[in-house]
Amino acid sequence: MTSSQDPADNLWLCEELWQLDAIQLGNYTLGRTAVDSPIYINVRKLISRPESLARCATLVKERLESLLSMRHPQVQPFTLVAGVPFGGLHVATAFSLQVNTPMVYLHKPEGSVNQRIEGNYVGGQSCLIIDDLITGGGSIVQTAEGLADFGLNVRDAVTLVDRQAGGQDALRRAGVNLVSILSLTQIANYLHAQEHIDSSWHHRILAYIDARN
Repeated sequence: MTSSQDPADNLWLCEELWQLDAIQLGNYTLGRTAVDSPIYINVRKLISRPESLARCATLVKERLESLLSMRHPQVQPFTLVAGVPFGGLHVATAFSLQVNTPMVYLHKPEGSVNQRIEGNYVGGQSCLIIDDLITGGGSIVQTAEGLADFGLNVRDAVTLVDRQAGGQDALRRAGVNLVSILSLTQIANYLHAQEHIDSSWHHRILAYIDARN
């Protein structure tokens, strides 16, 4: 299942992304799963505002604490954080500092076809994956599989923005639960309500989302 923040808690992030010029309207081809998207979101621009990046880490922390405290917890405890290069590394680093939890990440050394893990770990540890944005879910699934190859257990992943383009289903099939802070629908509705975008763009984005689901 996908867990999302209460809009009252997270809509500030929509405004922040808008003010950072991280949201663009047009006609974009994004990877293999977001063909002809009317909206492009560059969450990595949050690095330009450290206070906002730190606030995102707090948002993730509070959301996970809430899900863990439920009578039937919606996420599993973890002892490692793994950022997905490259956008997820910034969010994961901020979160790691916030909760004082060690971080790792996968990469392929230059000239090598094999991945390696940067950071210390012990086989059998539970690892939370963090990314800045999810579209089709391929990057997170590949990261989960790569971590599993090194004996790490991945049950949950967190993303700041879910573009609602099949990522949730892809992660579910891979046995990974997705926790999202913002959905593309929330972003579109907020931008329209604040008169940042007109009705034609709002309808176009919602139609794009409906066509992907």
